[in-house]
Amino acid sequence: MADNGNKVALVVGASRGIGRQIAIDLAKNGYAVVVAAKSISDAKSVTPFPPDPNSPQSTISTVEREIIEAGGRATAIPVDVRDFASVQKLIDRTIETYSRLDVLVYNSGAIWWASVEDTPMKRFQLMQRVNPEGLYGTVQAALPHLKKSHSGGRIVVVSPPIYSRFFRGKTAYAMGKIGMSVLTKGLAMDFQRQGLANMAITSLWPAVAIESAATRKMTQANPSEARDLRRATVFSDAVLAVLRAPTSAVNGLLELDEDFLRSEVGGKVTNFARYSVVPGSEPRRIMPAALPDLTVAEQDDEGKRMDSAKDRGGKAKL
Repeated sequence: MADNGNKVALVVGASRGIGRQIAIDLAKNGYAVVVAAKSISDAKSVTPFPPDPNSPQSTISTVEREIIEAGGRATAIPVDVRDFASVQKLIDRTIETYSRLDVLVYNSGAIWWASVEDTPMKRFQLMQRVNPEGLYGTVQAALPHLKKSHSGGRIVVVSPPIYSRFFRGKTAYAMGKIGMSVLTKGLAMDFQRQGLANMAITSLWPAVAIESAATRKMTQANPSEARDLRRATVFSDAVLAVLRAPTSAVNGLLELDEDFLRSEVGGKVTNFARYSVVPGSEPRRIMPAALPDLTVAEQDDEGKRMDSAKDRGGKAKL
C-alpha cells in the first residue's frame, strides 16, 4: 500500500462500477477520497452491506461508508455535472473539507449506442453535457486547486484513444467521448507550454469489457457472456499505476488499461488472470492491438498563435 499522506482525490462518477472501485482503491492507498455522483441514499439502512457494486443500491453514500468502515477517509458529495454551479459547489466543498486537491478522476458518462438516425436530439444533448461538457467544467473548476498541489496535480479521464473504428454505430456517443480525449491532448500541451512539469492529464480506457451495470443485462440474458468480462480492479490498478508514474511519461497519454499495466512504466504486469470475472477464462480484447500516432511532421510549428483571452483584454488562464 502506498503512503500518500494527506493527498486528496476527487472521483466524479463514483457511485458504482469502475468509479466505485477507483474510489475504494485510492482510499486503500492512502488518499482521502471525495466520492461524487448524482445518486445518494441512506447508507445506514442498506442490507446486506455492501450492496452489489453494479446495482442501483450502490450510491456515493454507500461507497463513502465502505471506505470509512475499511479504515479510510471519504466524503460523499452529490453533483450534477450538467450544471456548472453544482460542479463549482463540489470543488468548493472539497476544498472546505480537505483544504487541498491533488487528483481528479472523471468517470461520469452517459451512453447511447445507435446510428445518427436512431439517436434522438435529447439523447445527443445529454451525452454532450455529461461527457465533454461535464469534464470541461470539472477541470475548469478544479485546475486552480490542482496547480497548488505540492506533489503535482493529476487528472485521469475515462475516455478512449482516437481511432476511426470507434465511431462506427455510435457516432453521437463517440463525438462526446473523443472530445474528452481531445481535451486530454490539448490540456497536456497547455501544461507543457506553460512549464507546468509537475502536472499531468491522462486518458484511460478498457482494453477488455469490464463488469458493470450495462454488461449485467447482457450476462443475465446469456450467462456465458461473462467469460469475456474483467473485474473493475484492472482499471483501478491502471489508474494507480498512472498516478505513480512520472508526469513526463503520462501527460497527454491516451492509453488502454491493460497496455499501460504491461508497459515498463505501468509495472510490466503479465498475469491478468486475476481480473477475469470467470476464473480460467481469457476475455476477448475489444480494442485494437495497435493505435494510430496522432502527431504530424509539422507538430511543433504553431504558425502565428492567437490567444483570445489576451486579445479581448482578459487575463489568460489555463
